[in-house]
Amino acid sequence: MSSPQPMMSGELCRTYVEGLGSYDEMCHRGGGVRGHWEHMIRSLEGLGPHALRERSEETRRLLRESGVSYNVYDDPKGMNRPWELDPVPLLLPSEEWSELEVSLIQRAELLNLILADLYGPRTLIRKGLIPPELIFAHSGFLRACDGVRVPGNHQLVLYAADLARGPDGHFVVMGDRTQAPSGAGYALENRTVMTRVLPSLFRDAQVHRLALFFRTQRATLASLAPPGCEDPRIVLLTPGPRNETYFEHSYLANYLGYSLVQGSDLTVRNGRVWMKSLGGLEQVDVILRRVDDNFCDPVELREDSQLGVPGLLEAARQGRVTVVNPLGSSVLENPALAAYLPALSQHLLGQPLRLPSVPTWWCGNAKSRQHVLANLRRMAIKTISRGDAATTLFGEEMSTEQLAELRGRINARPYLYCAQEAMVLSSAPALLEDRLAPRPVLLRAFLTARDDAYIVMPGGLTRIGTEEHQQVVSSQRGAVSKDTWVLASEPEQQVSLWLQTKQQPPQFDLDGALPSRAAENLYWIGRYAERAEATIRLLRGVLSNLNEVVEFGDKNHSRTLACLLRATTTLTMTAPGFVGEGAEERLDAPEPELLSLILDGQRMGSLMFNLQTMVNNAYNVRDRISADTWRVINDIEEELHKLRNTPPLTLADAQDELDALVTALSAFSGLVMESMTREHGWIFLDAGRRLERAQLTGALLRGTLANEQEQTVEYQIMEAVLVATESRITYRRRYRSQMQVKTVLDLLLLDKTNPRGMLYQLLRLQENIDRLPGERSQYDLTPEQRLILEAVTLLQLSETNRLAQVGEGEMREGLDQLLVRSSHLLESVANVLSSRFFTHMPALHQIAPTVRRT
Repeated sequence: MSSPQPMMSGELCRTYVEGLGSYDEMCHRGGGVRGHWEHMIRSLEGLGPHALRERSEETRRLLRESGVSYNVYDDPKGMNRPWELDPVPLLLPSEEWSELEVSLIQRAELLNLILADLYGPRTLIRKGLIPPELIFAHSGFLRACDGVRVPGNHQLVLYAADLARGPDGHFVVMGDRTQAPSGAGYALENRTVMTRVLPSLFRDAQVHRLALFFRTQRATLASLAPPGCEDPRIVLLTPGPRNETYFEHSYLANYLGYSLVQGSDLTVRNGRVWMKSLGGLEQVDVILRRVDDNFCDPVELREDSQLGVPGLLEAARQGRVTVVNPLGSSVLENPALAAYLPALSQHLLGQPLRLPSVPTWWCGNAKSRQHVLANLRRMAIKTISRGDAATTLFGEEMSTEQLAELRGRINARPYLYCAQEAMVLSSAPALLEDRLAPRPVLLRAFLTARDDAYIVMPGGLTRIGTEEHQQVVSSQRGAVSKDTWVLASEPEQQVSLWLQTKQQPPQFDLDGALPSRAAENLYWIGRYAERAEATIRLLRGVLSNLNEVVEFGDKNHSRTLACLLRATTTLTMTAPGFVGEGAEERLDAPEPELLSLILDGQRMGSLMFNLQTMVNNAYNVRDRISADTWRVINDIEEELHKLRNTPPLTLADAQDELDALVTALSAFSGLVMESMTREHGWIFLDAGRRLERAQLTGALLRGTLANEQEQTVEYQIMEAVLVATESRITYRRRYRSQMQVKTVLDLLLLDKTNPRGMLYQLLRLQENIDRLPGERSQYDLTPEQRLILEAVTLLQLSETNRLAQVGEGEMREGLDQLLVRSSHLLESVANVLSSRFFTHMPALHQIAPTVRRT
């Protein structure tokens, strides 16, 4: 390693040394650059401030387009906060990493032995090596989990440690994460982005790859399946889209090839766990959980939980499903346990603890409590359970009265508190505008068990504070992430996630790949996307006619506008609107009602409501949406954000906003058609689209052409209908003569080749219904097949000559009756689909056909 050199005097680092406090990752105390940072600094200086700003902008763009987010609870800006990544990575030399790796493995082995003992013989408590109050008073110790074991040598399958450097430059552990360690997915996404932002620098630095870690994790989880399972089904259990790290859940499920499920997707029958899928119940062998352990089973654990699976613990107890990490493992996250780890390491491993924790004192010990109370001003005080309301309290930040009150609480229940030395975190360079500045840094390292050892991810999730000398670095408090580069001594061979095997490939499982909840969300994505698009297209026509009324002011345009306004209320189902009580006043001054139809997110049927509901459904199936499609969803979200937060929208500005939204929706539809394989997920999404478009086309025709109008007005209405259904060019090309109601109905009702026509939708819907899963009789049709066949036949048997005829009361009664009947049939189809596929509660006798083994 080269000797320290003076700090480079370039613009990028001109003030860096001035902000140094404790140990710094990049610089020596004297200002020289550490050897493994020299190439990085030269490269960044060579890029210059302008290029670095561009790379920083590209980083934000890539993260935004990929929809990388972190949900911040109670954030006034909204939950889905964009994930932040500093483009300057944290560098660690290979020699130092090798030593840290050994220490992390030792610590994981130690915690694994402690976990096995606490839910087994509990000899450590009996021998006095761990005080009983330290364990039994912790909310993570679950008595119901006693004796429940994970197959193999490791009870602690996944482990993460939050690391910081002390003033002497040595790493210490700030906290252990043993329940459901999060962050590995974010680390992987950070690496993906950095390889695009700084590709040549990443290549030249010879950075250790991450894929081997995830491949090992994947193989480990598969090996934990109950005996006799050759091709295990592994699911990732998430609390849902409102969880802080939901992006990571969907990202990892997609990357590892697991089904992303919520508690409602799983059920326990006959002592086994099953996933409610479209093909019936599918047995689950391994659950990678991201739900806190006491929420996982409302029967034996927290009874008010709606996130878990009733009976899950009993299934795990019987060895019929493996839960990773095992329920009850959060007991190891007790920060006071750190005070006893050195002695436990000597007892269990016969070795001194290589990687120490930050100095810790448990207040349940009289001597330790005395020390804590005497030095409270310089301590960081914590409760032993993370779930408790109190957060970390720093004595130096508290008033005399607050310290006195804290002393009283500690003396009243000392076993619930521990204290740690308030350590000054080391710093690492962060890019601020056009210069580097030191910021406090915390590294989370990840380990996964394999066979009889552990493997460490070569890198991890680095987070930096937003302010100098910040004591708590947390994503919930706005910390910025970094990629972590472990520098190899020579180029490393690229490793694939997938194991190479000569075994027979597993059978492709179409029916079991889609949980019922996911199918329902995809179905409603299709429906709400169509509702939004139809609303936009009709509103654009309304705004165009409104401009003409303002400009020309003749009666014909006014009558056309009134008809289209009433049709808008009918189409969006937002009565009273332009048809109910007070309609005349709104017809005379339509602007407030139109703006409400666009902007009111609380109004069911409004454009804002439809788009937000579509996006919400998309979040529920994020693991099934491609990166390109998600970029379009992000664009839609940005447009919605602009509509909500820019100066009040006027109808004069609305046209541009509607154009942008309809373009994004068209892009979404195109990607769905070209990118999704024709599996059950696509079938349900497309079925939702076709059903909704047929319904909306019928509603539009009924609201406009079912009543006869004066000839000039009727021409204008037919023109608006053709524009709203994207069919005007086709009509003009086919029918050069005068516009007629019959030919418009030919194109929009009966044309099998018009993708905006009603019959086209019904035929496509019929195809989708025929491909739905489930047992069918050779001769009998299912209820949904009967209904769609009736709807198709009804339309095909109609004659547009008769439908265009006007009867008494200036009504086209035949057209009106046809559209009412078609709407009723389609609504019945929707109800049957919902009851058959989306309320999946099978009886016990339905289990037998889906059992893969005994």
